[in-house]
Amino acid sequence: MKLKFTLLGTGSSMGVPRPDGFFGKCDPKNKKNYRTRCSALISLGKYNILIDTSPDLRQQLLKEKIKSIDEVLFTHMHADQTHGINDLRVFFLKNKKKIPTYCDKLTYKYLYKNFTYCFTKKYDYPAILSLKKLKKKFTIGSSKNKVNIRAIEVKHGLINSIAYIIDNKIAYVSDANKLYQKDYSYFEGLSYLVIDCLRVNKHPSHFNLEEILDLVQKLKPKKTILTNLHSDLDYKWLLNILPNNILPGYDGLSFNI
Repeated sequence: MKLKFTLLGTGSSMGVPRPDGFFGKCDPKNKKNYRTRCSALISLGKYNILIDTSPDLRQQLLKEKIKSIDEVLFTHMHADQTHGINDLRVFFLKNKKKIPTYCDKLTYKYLYKNFTYCFTKKYDYPAILSLKKLKKKFTIGSSKNKVNIRAIEVKHGLINSIAYIIDNKIAYVSDANKLYQKDYSYFEGLSYLVIDCLRVNKHPSHFNLEEILDLVQKLKPKKTILTNLHSDLDYKWLLNILPNNILPGYDGLSFNI
């Protein structure tokens, strides 16, 4: 069974355009500059594994015609990766079983505090999610189709985020400003590196464009796709200046392994 990977959202924390309509340097005439907040999807046939619950999750699922979510991986606790969690309720109601979720301890504490009803029955609402311990290596999927996951901590400003490596072929690093040297070997020579590239100027918790270009030189993935793109990174501009092996991501971009 082929694995399909889809970028549901590729925008930074306020998306492009921002809620006030500001596009920055992005051309509003180019549909690929319309970016919702970051989420991604691993599809094994009809079995879907979601990475992060973006505040724009409902819009993303409707756009890509996603009919089921079977498991969820969280990268970290920030609002732009978690606050669409309520949109998972419909999949619990359809399947009548809790959706397994994986996250680190800090993220779980945040989710449980702010979205208690998702994990514990409250006010007559049934719990919709079950927590699974996030191991460094684990296998998820259906009885017929499974995928191997490696979870690796990466630096994201004052906290760590989780990067996921899928079947030793795809790395998804949506929020980071540093990969720890001890883990470099896991990221080297992959088929796809999907990675945070917030803007041109340096940022305290995200990679910028220059840092990504340097990192790609070291890791040498076959293909790099940029995500978490801010409003100063126009799609066409990036396409024109980047080498052929690095592409700007856009909402709905997908590829098969």
